[in-house]
Amino acid sequence: MNLAHLLERIARLEPLRPAIFNGPHCVATYGQWAGRSAAWAMWFEAQGFAPGDRVALFMRNHPRYLEVMFGAWWAGLVVVPINAKLHLKEMQWILDNAQTRWAFVTSDVVPDPAALSGVQGVTDVELAPPWREPAQGWRAPLRPITPRRADDTAWLFYTSGTTGRPKGVMITHRNLRTMGMGYFNDVDTISPDDAIAYAAPMSHGAGVYAIPHLMAGARHVVPLSGGFDAAELFALGQQVGPLSLFAAPTIVKRLVDHAEAAQVSPVQCAASFKTIVYGGAPMYAADIQRALKLMGPRFVQIFGQGESPMVGTALSRAQLQDTAHPRYAARLASVGFAQSSVRIRVTNAQGEDMPLGEVGEVLIQGDSVMAGYWRNPEATASAIREGWLWTGDMGALDADGLLTLKDRSKDMIISGGSNIYPREVEEVLLQAPGVAEVAVVGAPDAEWGEVVVAFCVPQPGQSLQAQALDAYCLDHIARFKRPKRYEVVDALPKNNYGKVLKTELRKRV
Repeated sequence: MNLAHLLERIARLEPLRPAIFNGPHCVATYGQWAGRSAAWAMWFEAQGFAPGDRVALFMRNHPRYLEVMFGAWWAGLVVVPINAKLHLKEMQWILDNAQTRWAFVTSDVVPDPAALSGVQGVTDVELAPPWREPAQGWRAPLRPITPRRADDTAWLFYTSGTTGRPKGVMITHRNLRTMGMGYFNDVDTISPDDAIAYAAPMSHGAGVYAIPHLMAGARHVVPLSGGFDAAELFALGQQVGPLSLFAAPTIVKRLVDHAEAAQVSPVQCAASFKTIVYGGAPMYAADIQRALKLMGPRFVQIFGQGESPMVGTALSRAQLQDTAHPRYAARLASVGFAQSSVRIRVTNAQGEDMPLGEVGEVLIQGDSVMAGYWRNPEATASAIREGWLWTGDMGALDADGLLTLKDRSKDMIISGGSNIYPREVEEVLLQAPGVAEVAVVGAPDAEWGEVVVAFCVPQPGQSLQAQALDAYCLDHIARFKRPKRYEVVDALPKNNYGKVLKTELRKRV
């Protein structure tokens, strides 16, 4: 079943329901959205596209993103979403690797379409579409949707590539439908009056969350800025109704900072935001506690990865605010419980289950798991074994099924034969006076094999001293885990998705 059938269904039921907004302004009903996507499908057909051909979206968040994406699916094509913050050379590599036929861009991202090679054409979506506007509502006969099998690729997503060239993750129609259905059970309820805001890149998790909100006939809001601006989002929520959004922890922190600086109360926050789903990088316990205090029970945590998009575990709104629960601290430090569509295991390198509470690699099995890596059978065979996705994340399960992540397997530090998980040290240092951000890596050492090095960013107007930081660590964690070096820096290097580039920090040490 083609994902475009979801759009066709809601358009037939509610053709005049407001669907896509640019800021506070409605720019498409569901009938118009479906009509425009069907028109794009006809245009693709006229250009000679065949089912399975790849179409790239390299653009800032834009209302036409959704119309083109579903138009490509309507025609049976594969969407290749590319983060607009990538360099043109990085984008070109993805175009070549994906063997993409066409690219859709915005002029601010690609000012000169001639700069791109190897594609049949480049279309600026801000210019007039190459077809006449379809009739209002569900009136004009539409091109039939190209049939696709559940296991056909719909979304060819390229990993962030912080340790080398990115890999193309083949996400199927089944994978995305599973994610969409699971949202209602494991993440949040959605009503037709809800509004999802696309502040994070639509090329990633924020974009695929369009699917469950489309299923419910909710509104899709692209901020006028095309990205994240805390003040804009607070105001936009007041205008169109409380917003839901997906946010990396860095975005959550900026929203909380704005609420504190502007003295916005939790009650006022509720008028701007319904649900903020966070994931994609570690959210430290101190940060989520501050967020709950300043913004109220707006938050849901999810853990997944590109290879199982947005589906792994979840920690619900109720669980995050249940401070009376006897294991509340453990829940807050965790990533929650397995979502309903998957199974989670923690194993050793041989695939044998680890005892409860002991650390191993996190494995995921279910209908959300990718079909494999594009043109990379070796990587596919390494990542998917006997139906289980080996995530590369290290964690531990308890008797209740609660999953607590430690680190990526490659980030673990082995010092003097002892395993040290950077996140554990980072959690402690984030509570030290004057510390705003921290990242911990291992540095080569002739005697110990590796030693712990902490890069610390001070809070505005604060200064940090290694001696004070060391004393704080000695009061809170085992002596062998504490950093041997403290580097005070103005900022941590991050990639385009807000994740700290520990590969860059390792180069420094």
